[in-house]
Formats: sequence, C-alpha cells, structure tokens
Amino acid sequence: MSAAPPAIAAVSGVRKTFLDESGRERVILEGVDFEVRKGEVVAVLGPSGCGKSTLLRILIGLIAPTAGRVLAHGLPLSGIHAGAALVFQSFALFPWLSVEENVRIGLTGRDLPEADAAARVHDVIARVGLSGHERATPKELSGGMKQRVGIARALVSGPELLCMDEPFSALDVMTAELLRAEVYRLWSDGDTGLSSVLLVTHLIEEAVTLADRIVVLGANPGTVRREIPNTLPHPREPRNPEFLRMVEKIHDAVTGVHLPEEAPAPAPALPGRVAIGPFVPLPPATVGEMLGLLEILADHGGEMDLFDVDALTEWDFGRTIAVVKAAELLDLVDTPKNRVLLTDPGRALVAAAPREKPLLFRRQLLGLGTFVTVVRALARREDASVRGEEVRDMLAERLPNEATSVLFETLVNWGRFAQLLDYDAPGDELALFGGRAGDADA
Repeated sequence: MSAAPPAIAAVSGVRKTFLDESGRERVILEGVDFEVRKGEVVAVLGPSGCGKSTLLRILIGLIAPTAGRVLAHGLPLSGIHAGAALVFQSFALFPWLSVEENVRIGLTGRDLPEADAAARVHDVIARVGLSGHERATPKELSGGMKQRVGIARALVSGPELLCMDEPFSALDVMTAELLRAEVYRLWSDGDTGLSSVLLVTHLIEEAVTLADRIVVLGANPGTVRREIPNTLPHPREPRNPEFLRMVEKIHDAVTGVHLPEEAPAPAPALPGRVAIGPFVPLPPATVGEMLGLLEILADHGGEMDLFDVDALTEWDFGRTIAVVKAAELLDLVDTPKNRVLLTDPGRALVAAAPREKPLLFRRQLLGLGTFVTVVRALARREDASVRGEEVRDMLAERLPNEATSVLFETLVNWGRFAQLLDYDAPGDELALFGGRAGDADA
C-alpha cells in the first residue's frame, strides 16, 4: 500500500509572537501542528484574537513563524506558497480598476501570452457569475459581487489551495449563503484545478456547511484544541437533523474550550468579606456589554442558549464569548453546557436602580484578586495614585501572555464604573476613586 502524499501545506510546532505597544512579547500561537491535505475543505474555528488569521498567513508564507516548521508538499516552504491563493474579508479591490483589471491582478508575476491571460480572466469571470460586468468598477458593485471579484482574482492563477479569511462576514445572510454554495461548486466541479479549500471563520454553521474537517483553536495563546471530521453528505441542509446534531457537537467543543464549567477554587472567605480569587486575566468586555447581556437574559426568563444570545447581539461570536466569560468571572452568570444563566448577583444587578448598580458591581469586582491587588497597591501610596505604566508593568509580569494595553483598558473601564478607580488619560495616572485609599477588604 502506497504512502499518502504529503500535505499541500502544513505547519509543525509553530510558535508566533508579536510585540505589544509597550514592547513586551505577546504569544499568539504556541506549539501548533496543522495541515491541509489534497482534496479536502478544512475550516478553522475560534474566538477573535486566537490566531486564526495569523495561522493562515504563516501556512502560505505571508508571514514567518517565530519558531517551528512550515512545509509545502513535505518540503520547507521558502517565500510564498506557489500553489495558494487568498480571498480577503474586506474584498481588497482596487477602486480605480475595472472588474476585469482587478481579476487580472491575480496573474501578476506569471509569464503568460496575452491571449492566454485574457482567456483565463474571461473564463473565471464567467465561472463566478460576473459575465457582463467586466468593465464595471467596484463602486458599481454590490458586496456580493465584490466578493465574487475577489474569488475570481484568487482562482485566475489556477491555485491548488484556496484560502479564505472570514470571506462572507461583511455580507448579508442571503448573499453569504449563496456564495458559500458557489465556492463549494467551484471546488467540487473539478474544472478549476482547485484541490483544497482552507476557511477561517467564527460561524459554526458556515464551517459545518462547507468543511470536511473542522479545527477548533483555543486562545491565549492559540493552540489546536480539537479536530472534528464532518462526514455529512453534500448538499448540506441546515434544517436537517444530522446537520443540527453536528452543529451541536461543534457548539459543545467550542464552549468546552472557551467556557470551562469548573473555575479555579477561590480563596476561603473570611467573616464579613468577599472571597478573593486569584490574579486572572480580565476578558476584554465593557461594563455596558455585560449589562446588556444581563438585560437580554432577564428579558428571556434568565436562561438562554449561548448561540441564541449571540444571534441577538451585533457582536461577532468571539466578542460574545468574551462578554459571557467576563460576566461569569464576576459571578453574574453561570454557563452549564451551552446555556447562559443569570445568577442571583446578576439578577440583583440588572434589577437595581442606576445609583445602586456601581455598588453591586463593586462588590463583585472585589472578589477578583486582579482588582484587589491593584486597589491595595494604590491604597499603600501616600497620594493613592500611581503611573499607569507601573500598573501595566505589574499586569505584564503577572499575566505575560495577555495583551497588556487591552487588559489595562478593561481594568480601568470596570474600576471606573464600580467607583473604585479614577484614571487621568492625558497624564496616564491611576488613582483610587475620589482620591480615597479605599478598603480592599470591604
């Protein structure tokens, strides 16, 4: 029996770091093994900021990893993957060029006779359903038509691997559904020479519709948590019970990664005090977003499916996860399985009068070691204030894998609402609310 051919594109043990605004190293991807094999559609799912797009760009040579190997057909990749093409979320068309000229950009660097190049451009424009629009400019096109131009530009060079980074997220629901079907048709009809498709998405239904294999990334740093094969026959009908079961399976995998049911055990409570938890990252959610979540839950009986919550917001799924995680960290909601439930503190907060909300929120904050540490540091200062850079240094030291500037911004947002902290942005100075050395043990 002959060995399977090497993957079209693969990474092994890949690590990627960037420097944040303060010059500190932030780990985006850690120990990632991933490959795209011939003849498959692979979807990569994960929350915003988990490194999905970074992984895609490393895989095809647009950016280099900090460590690890990148392979094309089993050999080390040097430069850009010659057989890969990329479709962008934002269309990325040249506004001063026509449809035909934008598509022809995909042939840049290929030494083709003019007649052959023109024939390729004409053929691929027809394949994506844009015949008759060759002379139109992007401003004359709808969003769906613009993305068809982007797909045509990617296909005109005859790639073996089509990479798509959130390609339908800027489109309305019906247009996105139509284009998904078009992409599958272009891949499956065999006439384009396209062997495989890599789709980066945050939409579970989109992944289940298109992919043969679904890879779930975790975050902070990005790692491969689960790989789930999808053997549903095509065409896939979203209302089919088997389709819904697969969606539920992916839901469980995603929420299992991002909403663990067991939180670290808090420190024992002392009489009359809130139990103080560990020094933990603060999910990047605002107080306003958390209050909005609580109101949505209260309007629906205090309990909802996570993905029903997501459907009622304007956030992307990664943002919904962050808001739910933030509310859970503060014990305002609980998240058994795929459900989001209001807790007693959450119900009290959503029902409270406006002047009472900061006090209730403050009590929840003072159960977090992260806030208690900062408040105590301020209380020890004679003038009850510190330079913001000192606090960012402390956050970076305690939580080296977090984006320090985002973490600091979240801390200030929560602390201001709770009337714990004041922040002078021009002077970059953090102080206790009202200049008072507050009581962290309240």
